[in-house]
Amino acid sequence: MTLTPPPEALRAPLVVEFPFTRSLGPVQSAFLTGLRERTVLGVRTEAGAVLVPPVEYDPATAAELRELVEVAATGTVTTWAWNPEPRPGQPLATPFAWVLVRLDGADTALLHALDAPGPEAVRTGLRVRIRWAAERAGAITDIACFEPYESTGEHEPAPHDGRFEDPVTGIVAPARLDYTYSPGRAQTRYLHGLSERRTVGERCPSCAKVYVPPRGACPTCGVATTDQVEVGPRGTVTTFCIVNIKAKNLDIEVPYVYAHIALDGAGLALHGRIAGIPYDEVRMGLRVEPVWSEDGRYPDHYRPTGEPDADYDTYKELL
Repeated sequence: MTLTPPPEALRAPLVVEFPFTRSLGPVQSAFLTGLRERTVLGVRTEAGAVLVPPVEYDPATAAELRELVEVAATGTVTTWAWNPEPRPGQPLATPFAWVLVRLDGADTALLHALDAPGPEAVRTGLRVRIRWAAERAGAITDIACFEPYESTGEHEPAPHDGRFEDPVTGIVAPARLDYTYSPGRAQTRYLHGLSERRTVGERCPSCAKVYVPPRGACPTCGVATTDQVEVGPRGTVTTFCIVNIKAKNLDIEVPYVYAHIALDGAGLALHGRIAGIPYDEVRMGLRVEPVWSEDGRYPDHYRPTGEPDADYDTYKELL
């Protein structure tokens, strides 16, 4: 008997990126507006500790905090880690240290970058000061970085009313994660199957559930799944949602429907977009089939087959 060797696991660069928009309460608004004005504000807790960055509720008692105080732009490194290869979007383009700095007058530490010539120049207890950005807009990036600075650490936090002209009331924080993704052997086989317009899952030898996409192991029984099973291509909509917000760089007009689809023979529903039917006519039990992408490598969306709807009892365990 000749055994077919498993395919080499796939690898590909992957970027997850999105803008995170949030409004600010009075404490965070004062803190970020203060940075724009080269002023660092903290908040005093019921026990008298000064927290920088400030929070709006006491971490020990959950009491609302509103007593703002101004602390110094100098401080002490409490711990650090060297970053030899800065990534895009990080504070500095040259190697630097990530540091936790307890600013003079504060009782907690602030995370930021330290501009230093090398790891030998960094130590716990190092005295530093803020290097302000040339252009400031009311964000943590208004602190360009920290830099070594010889000074004493004596500073009494001064009361501050938190009032500034044109306060910052909201921020947009870009989030980005780029890395090399490897799906593993099980999903590699699944992806190779999709390139042949086949949907291949794996059956658990213990509970007999067929997982699509396969995971390489049954999450319920904890045993390896090596028995490959072709499922579908048709399936049943088990549940769905109507999307009304258009995603950036996604050429799909809203509203559209995104659904859980239980392919025939599968023991788990997968995600897929439903098209070829008005969004308000999509329903649980709708029978669908894949419409493949132009390159034929994956289902672009699913459309109705024209079959009668599936009975609820046939898919109720897959919701």
